Amino acid sequence: MVPRWLVIVNQRAGRSPVGVDSVRSALDAAGVVADIEVPGTREEAEEAVRIAAKEGATHIALAGGDGTVNMAANVLMNIDGLEPPVLAVLPTGSGCDLLRTFGISQDLAEAARHLAGDEVYPIDVATLEGGWGVRYFVNVAQVGVGAAAAETAPKLNRSLGAVRYPLAFAARLVRFPKARVIVETERRRYESEALAVILANAQFFAGGWNVAPRATLIDGVLDVQIINVRKRNAPALVPKVIRGTHLLDRSVRRFSAATFSIETDVIWPLEADGDFVGNTPVRGRVVPAALRLKI
Repeated sequence: MVPRWLVIVNQRAGRSPVGVDSVRSALDAAGVVADIEVPGTREEAEEAVRIAAKEGATHIALAGGDGTVNMAANVLMNIDGLEPPVLAVLPTGSGCDLLRTFGISQDLAEAARHLAGDEVYPIDVATLEGGWGVRYFVNVAQVGVGAAAAETAPKLNRSLGAVRYPLAFAARLVRFPKARVIVETERRRYESEALAVILANAQFFAGGWNVAPRATLIDGVLDVQIINVRKRNAPALVPKVIRGTHLLDRSVRRFSAATFSIETDVIWPLEADGDFVGNTPVRGRVVPAALRLKI
C-alpha cells in the first residue's frame, strides 16, 4: 500500500523561503502521495509534528535542513508511548548533512524519489542534559570553538548559505579560550587541554564537512573526538576535517561511547544539529534505534 505522507515545510530554512510549489512538483514527479503543511513559526511546526504523531500519522517528511530534523526529533522523543512515524527529509535548508551519510542527494527532486519504496533505517538518537534541560540530537553535537561558530553563523546574512559556518568559525577562533576538558564515558576518562569536543552520530556537518567518516547511526554509540590543536594551527586542520582525513592528525583523539559527560574549566557553548543549546557541563547517552528514517 502506498503511504500518504504529511510534509511539513520549514520556509525559514536555507538562503530564501522555500517555494511550496517546488516541493509539490518534486513530490508529484516522484509519485509521492502527500499533504503539505507550512507552519509560520518553529512553535507551529513543533505543534504540527506533535498533533500528527498523536493522531496516528505513519509517515512525516520534513522539508528543511538539519535543524528541522532536530526539531521533529525533540518533539517525537518527548511523546510517551508513541510508535514513532517514519521520518523522511527533503533538503531545502542551507545544509542537510544527515542525508549525506546515506549518500542521498541535496537536490530536492532526487531526494523526493527516496520517499517511494520500503527501505527504512532504525536510527539512534542521543540525549544532551545540562542546566538548560534535556535535548536530543540526530546528526552531530559539539562543545568548544565549533559550537561558538554555530552560535554566530545564524546571525550572518542568510544569502551566504553554507559559507556562514566557516566565516563564523574564523571570526570566533581568534578569541576563543582553550579549556581543560574532562570527558568520561562508560569505559574511560580522558583529561586534556582542548579546543573542541565533537559528538558525532552521523558523518557530516557544517555543509559537507566529513567530520566523522567512521560514524554510523545504527551502532548504538557516538563517535567522540577531542580536538587539541593549537589555535594557530586550527585553520590548517579545517581542510582535513572537510575531507575526513583529520583522524590521522596527532591533535585528534577519537573513541566511541554510548554514554558521556563533559566538563570544562572554562564555560564552553554547546550546539546540536547546528542549533545553539546552552553551555557546559553536559552529559548524555545514545538511545538505540529510537526513530525510523526513510532512505
